[in-house]
Amino acid sequence: MRIAVLKERADGETRVAIIPETVKKFTALGATIAVEAGAGEAASVSDQAYVDAGAGIGTAAEAVAGADIVLAVQAPAVELLQGANPGAWVAASFDPFGPRGRVDAYAMGGFEALAMEFMPRITRAQSMDILSSQSNLAGYKAVLAAADQYGRAFPMMMTAAGTITAARAFIMGVGVAGLQAIATARRLGAQVSATDVRSATKEQIQSLGAKPIFVEDVAGIEGEGSGGYATEMSEEYQKAQAELVSSHIAKQDIVITTALIPGRAAPRLISDSQIATMKPGSVIFDLAVAQGGNVEGSVPDQVVTRHGVKIMGFSNTPAHLPADASALFSRNLFNFLSAFWDTEAGKPVLDEEIGNAVRLTQGGKVVNERLLGSGE
Repeated sequence: MRIAVLKERADGETRVAIIPETVKKFTALGATIAVEAGAGEAASVSDQAYVDAGAGIGTAAEAVAGADIVLAVQAPAVELLQGANPGAWVAASFDPFGPRGRVDAYAMGGFEALAMEFMPRITRAQSMDILSSQSNLAGYKAVLAAADQYGRAFPMMMTAAGTITAARAFIMGVGVAGLQAIATARRLGAQVSATDVRSATKEQIQSLGAKPIFVEDVAGIEGEGSGGYATEMSEEYQKAQAELVSSHIAKQDIVITTALIPGRAAPRLISDSQIATMKPGSVIFDLAVAQGGNVEGSVPDQVVTRHGVKIMGFSNTPAHLPADASALFSRNLFNFLSAFWDTEAGKPVLDEEIGNAVRLTQGGKVVNERLLGSGE
């Protein structure tokens, strides 16, 4: 069983799909690991570190030659996979609901595309969930980036020259990223409040020492979709929430928005008129900016100033923490493949529940029901 790892080629991608720790673990299962030279440089992993862990180093063509499995952060172009074994697996993030061309190309190339974003949110797959591991770091980084742009301190400080009041931080969307944002803002000393369309998150917000801000007695507050994701809100709820947010957001110094709906454009949470009510010098970090943005006027990888408020967001937030993001991503991949490792066969054999969930292509066809049902 030969596993290949290529250097990421997407703009701004600093992560790598394997680290020396997981090289050793795969080797212990009996796999041979081949890594493209320079693959880990941006994540502070040298080629020598891979060699010391037991991996081979070579060109992209040398790494992929005879590969049974290719691991990647972002799925590589099919052209880079030439030389891999027929039917080779590629486990990576595929952006399955994005442009369909890549998925179709994998099908035509005879590769088995395994989209890690489609990992079901069930108990036994938690350690395999790249969305959770990467969102955790994204929520942390969002607060730090906002703090860097904010021209004041986060905690209350009592000094001989007078008292500095604590910053007010508002987290919109309390999934994995939002919960980590709450925890990080609290650690930095801010007064934190948070909101979500799922009423079940109230206790989670309170458990982290933040104040829950919720619309009450309006249809749509449950907002719970399949797999723990939020769904779109009712029109009545959207209107009530907009009114509540407008009054609350005007008092905030930092706002972090995290709302995403799989397969859909990010919902708009903050309008230009709401931004205008905020204090000059306030900062909004839009974690959903790459999916269309929660905030009107947000632009990926740019700091935009509107009404004296700084609006920002990264197109790839986890890539701003490449060492830790790579470590978690590579462990997700190892946990996924090792859970199905058949010792006698010397390779992983997927079951139906998880295999059918993540498999996009097989036998020259697109086979995933979520894509076939999209009508694309």
